[in-house]
Amino acid sequence: MKLLVLLTLLMTATAALANTPYRHVVFFKFKDSATPEQVAGIERDFAELAKKIETVEAFEWGTNVSPEGLNDGFTHCFLVTFANKAGLEVYLPHPAHEEFVGKLKPLLDKVCVVDYVAR
Repeated sequence: MKLLVLLTLLMTATAALANTPYRHVVFFKFKDSATPEQVAGIERDFAELAKKIETVEAFEWGTNVSPEGLNDGFTHCFLVTFANKAGLEVYLPHPAHEEFVGKLKPLLDKVCVVDYVAR
């Protein structure tokens, strides 16, 4: 009986997790050689990318304004929300995403990506 209760709880938790938003957070530090126009183009292209891939549920971005000085040179933060991890799995290999990454890579000094399940 205890095993049945444990399995039921596990299945319930797994089902709840599957319906929890999946966040994809991306931080960029651009090369010093990247021009303001190139950076603005990446900002614009990333926003357009979010509209091209049907699994993207929400998108927002901004530049670092923290007074703490702990950003390690990262200036841009982009937050992409999916319904679940399956949404990200459609997004990453999508041709529009791959094209965007091709434009982005030559301009990047560093990138940091953190994915998490919202709680």
